[in-house]
Amino acid sequence: MERRLEPEVMDDPAQALAYARADFEASNQAFADRCLAALRGVERGVVVDLGCGPADIPRRLVRALPPGVRVVGVDASRAMLALGRQAVGDERRIDLVRAYLPDLPLRPGACAIVSNSLLHHLPDPAPFWRAVAALGRPGAPVVVGDLFRPASEAEARRIVDEAAVSDDPLLERDFYASLLAAFTPDEVQAQVRAAGLDLDVAVVSERHLVVQGRLA
Repeated sequence: MERRLEPEVMDDPAQALAYARADFEASNQAFADRCLAALRGVERGVVVDLGCGPADIPRRLVRALPPGVRVVGVDASRAMLALGRQAVGDERRIDLVRAYLPDLPLRPGACAIVSNSLLHHLPDPAPFWRAVAALGRPGAPVVVGDLFRPASEAEARRIVDEAAVSDDPLLERDFYASLLAAFTPDEVQAQVRAAGLDLDVAVVSERHLVVQGRLA
């Protein structure tokens, strides 16, 4: 099945709210646990979360990381960041920044680069992987999670129906569109190689893949 692009930025307030209210507890916690395992032993530094959405992953990370570690969440959607700022409240270890790839107002030297469910939104993934390489310090762990594209539209529809992450028709529509817009594992592996990154690509569920490793 050919990839079918969806809008790059989820800036509709209704879309953002539907996403924030959906039941992604299991998948988000599994992703956060991978990040925390990769960060074991890190006591200080900045974790950059590319495509942080409503800041669920940053909040999960700071609850478990040492007090010397901060998280900078980056997203292009005003609507998502507005929800994220409400959720973050007065948590000083999380900074949320609105920016578009490749123009990120961030300094290099992050102790880790993480990203959950951004890759499939991008028409061109190359700037994303260049940002991953540029922002992290040598040896920094990288954890990138995303959907991968099913073999057919019928399979995508089955996944949406069985996942039951929300009863909101808007979110179901967007979830289906995201599956069609996602890359296959082989396509992601080719992207990683083209960027000169030594990262592993693994399928971790019937709809999720994870790219993981350390920067040279």
